Amino acid sequence: MPEETMSEDTKIDFSNWTCPLPLQDYPTIVMGHGGGGKLSSELVEHLFLPAFRNETLAGLGDAAVIQPPAGRLALSTDTFVVQPLFFPGGTIGDLAVNGTVNDLAVSGARPLYLTAGFVLEEGFPITDLARIVQRMGASARAAGVQIVTGDTKVVERGHGDGCYINTAGVGVIPDHVNIGPSLVRPEDVILVSGTIADHGMAIMSVREGLEFDSAILSDCAPLNELAALVLEAGSQHVHAMRDPTRGGLGATLHEIAGAAKVGIVVEETQLPVRPAVHAACELLGLDPMFVANEGKLAAFVAPEAADAVLAAMRSHKLGAEAQIIGRVVAEHPRMLVAHTRIGSNRVIPEQIGEQLPRIC
Repeated sequence: MPEETMSEDTKIDFSNWTCPLPLQDYPTIVMGHGGGGKLSSELVEHLFLPAFRNETLAGLGDAAVIQPPAGRLALSTDTFVVQPLFFPGGTIGDLAVNGTVNDLAVSGARPLYLTAGFVLEEGFPITDLARIVQRMGASARAAGVQIVTGDTKVVERGHGDGCYINTAGVGVIPDHVNIGPSLVRPEDVILVSGTIADHGMAIMSVREGLEFDSAILSDCAPLNELAALVLEAGSQHVHAMRDPTRGGLGATLHEIAGAAKVGIVVEETQLPVRPAVHAACELLGLDPMFVANEGKLAAFVAPEAADAVLAAMRSHKLGAEAQIIGRVVAEHPRMLVAHTRIGSNRVIPEQIGEQLPRIC
């Protein structure tokens, strides 16, 4: 993959740094950056704070103090170990923010606050860390959330893989919102907000050195605005939402079928897959149903609200290619079935493990 060009706002200004061991003398992470001393504080002051700046974080206390909002709190956490760290359409930093924002959003919550924990490997370039952190800050601002506290640890060279990130998020669920897998019922319509398998194949195109006529880009994006539109349009008729990340749409549908003790039928011809992604999946022997997404939403909606929810999805840039892909049935509970292009039905078995490791 061509090296990304560092924009002006991702460059680090070392000119005004003064300390006995100035950080500008260390172009890569050293063990001292995780030791809690001067190097650690320089890293926080000149890299993390400018990227994430907000009043809550500025206090730099042992804990962020926030005012609890009205409603029910939603809490989620995730750890990101993707390789490569920089890929077409995003970075591990974008994933770390959007992944947790999306977990909150599809639970019906309005995401508010994030934490960020970094595990850095000795020798990791400071410039690469700056790129990641700047992208995290930009993604948080785009999603309307604040990164309010965090932590940095450093492991010895050879004991990590450059950079791992853990994020936890807090959001608030309005009292009138009540969704979850157990509420899915027969006759529900299944909608997907756009093309599937984009993220996983963007990662694999880099790993495998694949080139196609059109570039494959990750779909990494925050879904909170789109999720809010779905809930508003569906009123009390939205029964569940999910962001089909690891394991892809197939794993999500199996999860819902098991939790609700229902069967699911998908229309094979309605599954939205970009031609380049389909070609890449065929080349690598992968099923796009089980390839990760990082900016797609699946909704399970009562039939009387399906058209309104579909229109709401398509009104947002992240849902412009939304499709109705199937329905929930009472038959064959806990099973996922595809209605094929030739008119037959085939069972889609649950995957034993991940098709693609280290995808997020």
